[in-house]
Amino acid sequence: MAIRDIRIFGDPVLTTPCDPVTDFGPRTRALVADLLDTVAEPGRAGLAAPQIGVGVRAFSYNVDGRTGYVLNPELAELSDDEQDGEEGCLSVPGLWYPTVRAQRAVVRGVDLRNEPVVVRGEGLMARCLQHETDHLAGTLYLDRLQRRVRREALRDIRGQEWFGAPTPGPAPTFPGLG
Repeated sequence: MAIRDIRIFGDPVLTTPCDPVTDFGPRTRALVADLLDTVAEPGRAGLAAPQIGVGVRAFSYNVDGRTGYVLNPELAELSDDEQDGEEGCLSVPGLWYPTVRAQRAVVRGVDLRNEPVVVRGEGLMARCLQHETDHLAGTLYLDRLQRRVRREALRDIRGQEWFGAPTPGPAPTFPGLG
C-alpha cells in the first residue's frame, strides 16, 4: 500500500493509549499493509500504529528475517532474566539509550481474520515486542530509562533539528477501527 510518515516525539498520538481493533474489514487490511510496507524500510525492526498517526492496537515487526503483524496485542509472558542494551525508536530518530527489557517475551493477539496469533521472541525480537506493545499503551522507551539517563535523553532531544517540527497534519481517520 504505502510507506507512511513517522510521527515524532512531541506528537500527542504517541502518548495516548490506543483503542482496540474491532473492525477487521478493508480499512484494517489497508492499515496492516501500510504497517508492513513502512517497517520493511532498511534499519527498521518494529512499527506501532500510533507512529503513523493511527490510535489503534496494531503493530508490525521485521526482525532477523521474521516479518509480521499483530492486532490487539498483549504481553502474555516476560522472562525474569533481563537484557540491558541500546534501544532506539523511529519516533525519536538518531538517539539510542541503554534500556532494560526482559530477555524473552510472548505477545498474544489476533490477525486480520480475528484468529489468535502468538509471537515469541528473545533478544532483539523480545525487545521489539515489548517496545511496540508499550507504544500502544502510550509509553515511549524514554519512559523506561533510568532517571539520570532520561534527563540526558530529554536534553539531547531538545538539541535535535527535528525537535519542535510540526507534525504531518491530522491523523488519518479509520472509522470502525476503534
